[in-house]
Amino acid sequence: MADRATEEYVAHRNLLFTVAYELLGSAADAEDVLQETWLRWAGVDLDEVRDRRAYLVRITTRQALTRLRTLGRRKESYVGSWLPEPLLTAPDVADDVALADSVSMAMLLVLETLAPTERAVFVLREVFDVDYEEIAETVDKSPTTVRQIAHRARAHVAARRPRRTVSAAETRDALDAFRRAVETGDLRSLLAVLAADVVLVGDGGGIKQAVPRPIAGADKVARLLAGGWGRVAGLASMEPAQVNGYPALVVRLDGELDTVVAVRLDDGRISGLYAVRNPEKLSRMSRQTTLSRRATMPG
Repeated sequence: MADRATEEYVAHRNLLFTVAYELLGSAADAEDVLQETWLRWAGVDLDEVRDRRAYLVRITTRQALTRLRTLGRRKESYVGSWLPEPLLTAPDVADDVALADSVSMAMLLVLETLAPTERAVFVLREVFDVDYEEIAETVDKSPTTVRQIAHRARAHVAARRPRRTVSAAETRDALDAFRRAVETGDLRSLLAVLAADVVLVGDGGGIKQAVPRPIAGADKVARLLAGGWGRVAGLASMEPAQVNGYPALVVRLDGELDTVVAVRLDDGRISGLYAVRNPEKLSRMSRQTTLSRRATMPG
C-alpha cells in the first residue's frame, strides 16, 4: 500500500506543486504544502479513493488555503513591495499557453487581488478544469455558491489581466529592445518600449535595496533605470532567461545573481516591470522547476 501511495503521489507531484504555487505565489510555501499533503495522503486507504487526482488536489488546495491566510498576515509586515517568487521554468511550460499565462508574474499579481477562496475557485476551475462539484467539496461551499464565486472571480481577473495573451516571441522582442536601451542608456529607445503608464515594482524584502514603493510613469521609470544601470554598468550583466513560463531578464553583479526582472506587456509595450532582488526568493533560479497541469504516470 505504501508503494502504491508513493507512486501515485510522485506521479501527481508536479501538478500538485503547480496548484500550490498558483495559490501562494511562493515556491517555498508550496513545498511546505506538498509535505503536508504527503503526510495526509500516506494515511489514506487508496481502495476507498475513486479519483486520486481529485483527492490529492483537494488535500493540496485545503492546505494551501490555510497557508495563504497565514501568508497574508506575513505580507502585512513585509518590508517594501511583495512580489511572487520567480521560477526558472523549462521551455515546455511555454508550449502550454494557458499554463504559462496562469503562472506569469503579471497573472500571479492579479490573483493576489482575489480573496483566498476566490483565488482557489478561479485557479481550480480556469486553470485545472476541476468541476464545480469537486471545487465545492474542496472549499466547503455549495456548487451554486461556487459557480457564483467563479463568475465574480472571472470578471475580477478579466478587468485586471493584460488585455490579451501575449506570446513568448512578443515578450522576447520587447525585452531585447528594453535591454539594449538600458545597457546603452538610450532614453528615447527606452521610452519607446515602455507604456506611458508603466509601473516598476521592486522586491528587496528589506535585505537588498529596492524601490520602496512602485514607481509609475514612463519618464520616471526610464530615468531611474538608465541612471541605476549607469552606476553599475562595469560590474553588471543582463541575460535572458525563461521565468514563470515567459522570457525574462536575469541581472548579475560581479557574476552573482542579483535581480530577476519579469514584465507585463499591453499592446506591445511594457506596462509592468517586476524586479525581484530578495535573495530568499531567488533560490529557485539555480535549477529548472517543472510545472504541469497533468499527472506524469510511470511508464
